[in-house]
Amino acid sequence: MELLIMPELFGISIEVYFIILILAIPTFFIWRWIFRKSIKDKRKLNIATWTATIISMPVIYLGIIILWIFSISYYPSNDFDREKWLNDKEKRYELSEEIIESKMLIGKTKAEVKQILGNEENADESDLWNYYLGFRPQLFGIDPDVLDIEFKNGIVIKVGQHET
Repeated sequence: MELLIMPELFGISIEVYFIILILAIPTFFIWRWIFRKSIKDKRKLNIATWTATIISMPVIYLGIIILWIFSISYYPSNDFDREKWLNDKEKRYELSEEIIESKMLIGKTKAEVKQILGNEENADESDLWNYYLGFRPQLFGIDPDVLDIEFKNGIVIKVGQHET
């Protein structure tokens, strides 16, 4: 049994119309204030104000949604700090971009990588090591990210990142 059923109108949930209505009221008065300076005829003023409000509302609504998505997905990218890396495993994703872009691990041996990033139960005989990076902020992110380090003859040849 559903506790709350939101009705739809033209395939759009009714609360979207309420949000647009709430945004439309101040938008209407802003357009009216702008047009009042140049349009003296009351009828033309009303038509211009309503037209501008109706046309601008979807743009404003989508702009707010896009800003919200970007704000959810934002995370800072910091310079690599070994202490931060070792002490805060859940926010390692903030440091991973620097590791990958600077290519600081390329050409390093397995022992040097362990010295820099620590030992995370990666087998010495394996040519692919993984380091947990935590959950990177994103809209539908349900899996943590992992730093992949690929070795050839015991030397790092490739460093990358992916969601598990």
